Amino acid sequence: MDMAEKDYSEMRHASGCSCCGGHHVEPSNDMTRRNFVKVTGTGALGAAVIPGITWAALAGRENGDRTAPGRRTLIVKPVLTCDVPVRRDKTSWRSWGGIQTDKDVISEKARIGEEIKSLSARADFPVNFLPLSEVRKNDDLKGITDMESADLVLIYAAGGSQSIFDSIHKTGKDMIIFCRHKSGPVYLWYEIISPRYLRQHTDALALKGVNENDVVIDSQDELLWRLRSVCGLKNTVGSKILAIGGPGAWAQPLDYTMKTVSSRYKLNVQDITYDELGKLITEARADKSVILDAKSRADKYLQDSGISLVTDRKFVENCFVLEDILVRLMEKYNCRAVTVNNCMGTIMPLAETTACLTLSLLNDEGYLAFCESDFVVVPAGILMANISGKPSFLNDPTYPHDNIITLAHCTAPRKMDGKNSEPAKLLTHFESDYGAAPKVEMKIGQVVTNIMPDFEFNRNVGLSGKIVSNPFMDICRSQIDISFSCDSKIVAERMPGFHWITVYGDYLKEAGYALKKIGIGFENLG
Repeated sequence: MDMAEKDYSEMRHASGCSCCGGHHVEPSNDMTRRNFVKVTGTGALGAAVIPGITWAALAGRENGDRTAPGRRTLIVKPVLTCDVPVRRDKTSWRSWGGIQTDKDVISEKARIGEEIKSLSARADFPVNFLPLSEVRKNDDLKGITDMESADLVLIYAAGGSQSIFDSIHKTGKDMIIFCRHKSGPVYLWYEIISPRYLRQHTDALALKGVNENDVVIDSQDELLWRLRSVCGLKNTVGSKILAIGGPGAWAQPLDYTMKTVSSRYKLNVQDITYDELGKLITEARADKSVILDAKSRADKYLQDSGISLVTDRKFVENCFVLEDILVRLMEKYNCRAVTVNNCMGTIMPLAETTACLTLSLLNDEGYLAFCESDFVVVPAGILMANISGKPSFLNDPTYPHDNIITLAHCTAPRKMDGKNSEPAKLLTHFESDYGAAPKVEMKIGQVVTNIMPDFEFNRNVGLSGKIVSNPFMDICRSQIDISFSCDSKIVAERMPGFHWITVYGDYLKEAGYALKKIGIGFENLG
């Protein structure tokens, strides 16, 4: 055995399976998770260990249909900056722009109002537009009392001075600057937004937190996808996630990964130990109502004409017991996301099934559920679910060739479009040949967005593709072959990290816009 084989063998045995390849293996000079807990009382930097949970404390929630928390609403403050010039003799008295009179201002405010009404109706994400405010001079900003509650300021830059933009920028809020060319009266800032504001009278971008991507000319579609992106980011940064068995980082130093996650995404990670989970499972199984509910829900699930059962029914019922526990934990700790570490082994003797189907169920119910606790990729999965409003599929990529790549994992959601259940076979988890894992038959011809996070959190790579088949190879159960237009060699050269995130639809622009706002570069392979 050569050194590479030896290293791989050690990683494989440490993690229990090649597909989650050694995400507990860390260089000897890095602190292990066990020692980190002893020293700090946390599972990893930014992960708080939750002690002493009892089933009695969780069992107060009524059984019935699960309702996952929805995305929080993006609050947008529209501001019209304008001037009404006064004629002066024998000198320049007006700037460029088609808004020159009070009547022009009134007409423009009505036009903006109709556009905002249309944006609200078209939005497939939660958004609330505050009343439009008119700003003619910098002091007018002091009279706007609702700007503080906004997440984003949408500036209709018809006119006005640079100092107005400077004051809004100092609030630290996201900004989008809209200028008209042909969609109405031409705006002054259509001429000077780049040299005077973005470049601040220099040859290079001179501002922090606002750049060329934050300028929109005419297009309501361009406005809409940017708002969708910021809504996704708002619902991701600072959000809370339960990490069953603590956080992990695929083959990477855990403390570095979690420190970076804390810095970029500011995730609030709650660590539920396996000792605590084991106690909850034992106590829940002693509750007859839990067992009856799990059997009833399994019955209903298996009656779906799109489901084929090719594993032991008991595994399915146990998945519903585990799902009930995880939902109650998320409700108690007021979060929408959960991830399971050591899902290739540790959870199986406790739950007497695998977590695969459970995580699939949670995603279909509107929660954000991920296997492996790989925090190299989990933040991107949360972000893409919050941008798209659809479940994200964490998967293992293979090697790109002939404009095709296979993506696979055992935890795929069935409601990949957020609404409709795809057909699925319930099989065992592949590597263990145990438990219940869905083989989801994803929609042929469906356009998908693939996000590839790097290990260093410096860049993500985006690749659009189309599902061309659902193969049935001896690999993780849910499998898709996707075709893409980019040269396969370029994809092979540029793909970083390991795990990918896949969502239905084309959200490459939104992903890049959001990531750059938190200091992560984005390479769009198209």
